[in-house]
Amino acid sequence: MLIWCDIGINLFNSQFDTDRAGTLHAAAESGVRQLILIGSDIAESEQNRQFCAQHKGCFSTAGVHPHYSANTEPNWLNQLQALLKNPEVIAIGECGLDFNRDFSPRATQQHVFAEQLQLARTTTKPVYLHERDAFDTQLAMLKEANIKHGVAHCFTGDTQQLKAWLDLGLYIGITGWLCDERRGDALRQALHYIPLDRLLLETDAPYLLPRNVTPKPASRRCEPKHLPHIAATVATLRQLELSTLAEITLSNSRRLFNLPDHLVALEA
Repeated sequence: MLIWCDIGINLFNSQFDTDRAGTLHAAAESGVRQLILIGSDIAESEQNRQFCAQHKGCFSTAGVHPHYSANTEPNWLNQLQALLKNPEVIAIGECGLDFNRDFSPRATQQHVFAEQLQLARTTTKPVYLHERDAFDTQLAMLKEANIKHGVAHCFTGDTQQLKAWLDLGLYIGITGWLCDERRGDALRQALHYIPLDRLLLETDAPYLLPRNVTPKPASRRCEPKHLPHIAATVATLRQLELSTLAEITLSNSRRLFNLPDHLVALEA
């Protein structure tokens, strides 16, 4: 069996409320034996941490998503610093800027993002980055903070944007967006410029169910078990053996996030 790492799952999204254990089991059966849970605010990051402490092969990010920047408590930064001391917490984020929906004022987003970038400078944790319609501002902030250690989570941009992230030293997270013939053209073109030692795979479950997966689940919910489908698309486009891609992306995940060899048990 090929072994995969899904570097992005929102396991405490309400769509998984009834079957988190089943989701892990299905993932493990499909070869997805390491998973990184995404923390979008302090409360979810703590939920993730507790879950990962009890489930081998699971790890978590911790941070504040730009959507929730305006909802932070006065002591959020101290809480985040405490979370980052736990071995299950392997990255800072999901953090960044989102000027598409503007759920939080842009100035607030930038302040909360800057604080997390400063934490990245004073710890060994990589940043787990979100960006939407804020490329120029985010790039400038990353350069100012001298950030070179992290991942552009759920990258959907074009080749020019890709090269800017690569020039910073970032890894690139590829999702099922690649499998959408209606809107994935720019990403499919950019994919060819990603060095293999910077390539990571993720589902962003329960979002971004690959459009060409069959049979489609009635719930339309993406799960970590769909990662091998995304991988097969990547392998075809990059003309790689699937086994080679599995080895490369697992190694990349472990290197960036300093992951141990723990795997989700097949009997989970």
